[in-house]
Amino acid sequence: MPTIHTLNSIKILIYFDDHLPPHFHAIYNEYEELIEIHTLETYRGKLPSKQRKK
Repeated sequence: MPTIHTLNSIKILIYFDDHLPPHFHAIYNEYEELIEIHTLETYRGKLPSKQRKK
């Protein structure tokens, strides 16, 4: 699981050869949100709103 970037304890990960639509994983403590790359819309999951704004 390659970590692309870490921002204030939020890990941004992109899995090679992952399913569509193109997205990245944002992980903060026990929360995980999948965010579409083109629209930045939530695909699945949820981060706390304070961390999501970052």
